[in-house]
Amino acid sequence: MKTIHLPGILAMAAIVVASNILVQFLFGQWLTWGAFTYPLAFLVTDIMNRVYGVAAARRVVFVGFLVGVACSAIGTQIMLQGDGYTYPAVTLRIAIGSGLAFLTAQLMDVAIFDRLRSGAWWRAPLASTLVGSSVDTAIFFTIAFSGALTVLEPANDVSWAGEMLPLLDVGPVVPLWVSLGFADWMVKLTLALLALVPFRIIVGFLVPRTT
Repeated sequence: MKTIHLPGILAMAAIVVASNILVQFLFGQWLTWGAFTYPLAFLVTDIMNRVYGVAAARRVVFVGFLVGVACSAIGTQIMLQGDGYTYPAVTLRIAIGSGLAFLTAQLMDVAIFDRLRSGAWWRAPLASTLVGSSVDTAIFFTIAFSGALTVLEPANDVSWAGEMLPLLDVGPVVPLWVSLGFADWMVKLTLALLALVPFRIIVGFLVPRTT
């Protein structure tokens, strides 16, 4: 592991840890605070990819994945109480969904970025993050909350997530978990656009130092 990669590795680890903590706190009706920190993982991956290359970006992704696994393992041992029930902070389905979504989406981000790296400066980070974010949201919310996958953890009652309600209270009637996922996806898309600014600044600062 090269020492020049350490800032990226530490940044990814910090984002994963912070997101695992902040996901426990609600922001409005549809989101948690973790929704605003987790997308920064794509920014870190894209900066590493642009500045140091594909291998470095993948290394940072795998570190983030291992940190996420550790956070999930700790979360399964933390018991919370509410509405007369005691339950783990992280269920098996959430742990599986989180890990699989992160690894799949981040590696897809790395591959798409590398394919588009020779184009306009904004194309690779924007396209890779949009696709990666969409894949991440779809995998996580489906595995964690879809009633069709109760076989993954039969003892975990996620029937609350299947309540049929208008999408974000204004759209067609869908399961609650679809609204939660859609809100999360919209935040990711918004941050993907905003992240182009720090991407451009940070890459512009680092690239001359690596040539």
